[in-house]
Amino acid sequence: MEPNELKSALASGLLSFPVTPFDAEGEFAPKPYAEHIGWLSGFDAATLFAAGGTGEFFSLAPEEIPAIVREAKAAAGNTPIVSGCGYGTRMAVAIAREAEAAGADGILLLPHYLIGASQAGLMAHIEAVCNAVDFGVIVYNRGNSILQADTLEALCERCPNLIGFKDGSGQIGLVREVTARLGDRLTYLGGMPTAELFADAYLGAGVTTYSSAVFNFVPELAQRFYQALRAGDRAQTTAILNDFFYPFAAIRDRNVGYAVSAIKDGVRRAGFDTGPVRPPLTDLTAEESDMLAALVRSQG
Repeated sequence: MEPNELKSALASGLLSFPVTPFDAEGEFAPKPYAEHIGWLSGFDAATLFAAGGTGEFFSLAPEEIPAIVREAKAAAGNTPIVSGCGYGTRMAVAIAREAEAAGADGILLLPHYLIGASQAGLMAHIEAVCNAVDFGVIVYNRGNSILQADTLEALCERCPNLIGFKDGSGQIGLVREVTARLGDRLTYLGGMPTAELFADAYLGAGVTTYSSAVFNFVPELAQRFYQALRAGDRAQTTAILNDFFYPFAAIRDRNVGYAVSAIKDGVRRAGFDTGPVRPPLTDLTAEESDMLAALVRSQG
């Protein structure tokens, strides 16, 4: 897929990050992954992100990523697949090239590992990754990788295949400056944990889509919320927030790392053999899992 084709696809609807299933030995389990991807593809996600944050990218060995991408591509039909990418510059370049060779339609460049960096350093890092591949690159503005608007503008001038900006910082003022200055040069994605909680604010800042983690196990509900958001149906979005997303966030916030663990538990409850999360994450307790199941049942 050409970078501008991916850019258009990203802007066309709701996005999601499938979980990565593991078997009893903790290895990637391709069969349940393919089954889950195939199921999700029937609910009109605009793009699916393989080995992304919800897919436990941070717990995967770099050599595992191409196999996950290939499996996603084989199972997703016509749905574009974007691969997670990250770590230090040399590792990120290698992962990006391997993802491209495996058939990914683009990459999401997650924050580099551990240490802070200057704007010049971030620019060099992102430019190196963009220059290493031909497909589209989306940068993830989060944690220790916060791009200022002028840095992003310079990157857009130097990297034609930089096509997306995903924000997980919550800095709405910065996000609005980016969308105001760069206009339609990029596609803008909301990337806060449980993005629906912030969707109204991000929409007001010019971010028209986001990645929905709960799409993994309640795809119809996720689509209903997104459609109501885009239609300006505030009564509907408010009702869904109160009935589902705020109670879900209460479960998610019971322990560190549950933004991923709760999603994987939901997928397991939906009938897919995901296996456990990998350390350093921990799974929900039995009580918490029952709470999540009851919440899903309450939504019909």
